[in-house]
Amino acid sequence: MLSEEHTQTSMSDKKIISLFTGAGGLDLGLEAAGFQTAVALEKDSAAVATLRHNVVSGVIDWPIIDQDIHLVSTDKLLKKGSLKKGEAALLVGGPPCQPFSKSGYWKNGDSLRLNDPRADTLTAYLRVLDEARPFGYILENVEGLSYRGKSEGVEFLRRAIESLGYSFKMLILNAADFGVPQIRKRVLIVGNQDRDEVATPAPTHTDPNDPSLFSHEQTWMTAWDALHDIDEDDRDPTLQASGRWAELLPTIPEGENYLWHAAHPKRSDRDWSGYSLFGWRRRYWSFLLKLSKELPSWTITAQPGSAIGPFHWKNRRLSMRELARLQTFPDEYEVIGGRTAYQRQIGNAVPSALGEFVGRYLRAHLFGEAGEDRKPLSLLPWKATRGRRPEPVVEDLPEAYLPLVADHDPHPGTGLGPGAVSRRG
Repeated sequence: MLSEEHTQTSMSDKKIISLFTGAGGLDLGLEAAGFQTAVALEKDSAAVATLRHNVVSGVIDWPIIDQDIHLVSTDKLLKKGSLKKGEAALLVGGPPCQPFSKSGYWKNGDSLRLNDPRADTLTAYLRVLDEARPFGYILENVEGLSYRGKSEGVEFLRRAIESLGYSFKMLILNAADFGVPQIRKRVLIVGNQDRDEVATPAPTHTDPNDPSLFSHEQTWMTAWDALHDIDEDDRDPTLQASGRWAELLPTIPEGENYLWHAAHPKRSDRDWSGYSLFGWRRRYWSFLLKLSKELPSWTITAQPGSAIGPFHWKNRRLSMRELARLQTFPDEYEVIGGRTAYQRQIGNAVPSALGEFVGRYLRAHLFGEAGEDRKPLSLLPWKATRGRRPEPVVEDLPEAYLPLVADHDPHPGTGLGPGAVSRRG
């Protein structure tokens, strides 16, 4: 039931105030779930260019404020969105997370300071929550909140939000569990003025290797489901892998990474045709990582290096459209900029289909609209039933890498690597 401040009439169009909008991934999902972005605030010039391009092309119709949140009053936000205090359905956004490096915020109880002009982005979000009084909110991607031993950050936010009269629930969701063709964990804090607390939603999709024989969920969507019908030119120079390790990619099977060329004492030579080029677990997992047609994509990063994946199974980089598909952006939505700009925007975004699921879930459990969480999502890809053949692998090692073939020591273990030892010493 809605609070008296939010009548069904004023809430009928379910308008959103969007802060730190970025490329718009979360907002696109919420709009697919029946919400409407009344105003979007974003200061990053590349993301603003993307938003404005899609406004001009008619894909979205969002009033945009391209300023730092510290320079924008709540009154200006409401006016731009044609809203009055208390009319918005949701305040949404993922503020950068400076406060979690400032332990005094929760140690000393100085948790709000909403009128301080030097306030960080999180307290600016809380300031808008307090002054705009939306019915509910979504606070997304607060880095470090879900880490073990970081409960003080969660408690800080809980105290701050509950002091403003809202409920507090932290959801840690793997996007693949809700149909997104990408393994990606997001932290979402949600609540409303009626102080309703939602339960963590049950997954709708499951790992096909899950041992449960009685699961009613669908299996995870795969990278092949998302990308099989995109026809990119594999010779496009803008998509070519570059750097020292580019010629090694064709020797790695799809779904594998640099560990294909790392000896492991427990792996039989009968199951391995790689070369011993690296020490076991001496590199990041995403080093030379290639997509598998049989699995969801691994997490799309915002700032990959030349050898950091995931790479396409065709031994090249992913295009803008392919990255957007894996993040379940609508096909008609275009992310603007060169490779660095569009990968940063897409990599920082919430998968749109996850936003759609969360929007429907909140309509059912915070807005009292029964059955909304059982409606099918519109932004998920279709299951692809044909053409899922593995790509051929080059068996001969390129000559440039022959000098690296040797016995390499594996990583010594957590806290025992050279970096950790150096920091201690």
